[in-house]
Amino acid sequence: MIEHCPVGGIEIAYAEQGQGDTTVFLLHGVTANHRVWAPIASALAAHVRVIAVDQRGHGHSSKPETGYTAEDFAGDIRGLVETLGGAGKNILVGHSLGSRNSIAAAAMFPGLVDGIVGIDFTPFIEVEVFDSLESRVGAGAQAFESVDAIEAYLQARYVNMPRDAVERRADYGYRLTDDGFVPLASPSAMLQIVHGLRSDLTGYYRDIATPAVIVRGAESILVTEAAFETSRECRPDLQYEVVANADHYVPEEQPEAITRIVLDFLHHTSSPPNRRRTP
Repeated sequence: MIEHCPVGGIEIAYAEQGQGDTTVFLLHGVTANHRVWAPIASALAAHVRVIAVDQRGHGHSSKPETGYTAEDFAGDIRGLVETLGGAGKNILVGHSLGSRNSIAAAAMFPGLVDGIVGIDFTPFIEVEVFDSLESRVGAGAQAFESVDAIEAYLQARYVNMPRDAVERRADYGYRLTDDGFVPLASPSAMLQIVHGLRSDLTGYYRDIATPAVIVRGAESILVTEAAFETSRECRPDLQYEVVANADHYVPEEQPEAITRIVLDFLHHTSSPPNRRRTP
């Protein structure tokens, strides 16, 4: 069931399952929504409380005309954790955009969360990679005549994505209008977000003061081997994982691997929960 949390003058949609002292917030990538986490959320919910989020501009969350910087998203995360987070550990698990936002939130608000798992995003992505991403994201702003047409488009766009993952994106990520099925994600917001991903995140990355795992899909074209290695050089104290048989869309292509990484991280993050809230 979708619920809404008021944060900084907007509404953030989310779905909650599981229970326990530890709360894991799942944050999706550009153009996606909370439903892309479904297999991972269900698996984690057997162990912890899980809150899967539609980030601003996406899904059933508010879509303001502006306000899509790393700082804006980090502010949303702060509001969500302070409103919905438990008295125990609060962990951010983000993919792509969600990873960028998790890094920013952890650096901007020390003590807010007790750890992050950042999947397939790094501050050191090359300019030409962002150029290609911006072109792909812009191409998705179109209307479709049927759900079958949506699924055919998505499968061609995400060639390594399992069929069930494609079906989840098609089922939840679109709404029917007089012109056909159109994305729930705001086209204007998506372009602002992709442009904002180019902002220099190096300072935030260096400032992460909480345990973190940085994950790359072995075949990712967004996070190249060179970008990943630069991340290691910048913060050799963080944990790094590479998931085989996955490109950029690691959580949807290899949900079991991501579930294992998150559960292992939770098990080995043995420091007491940080209950301090930022002023």
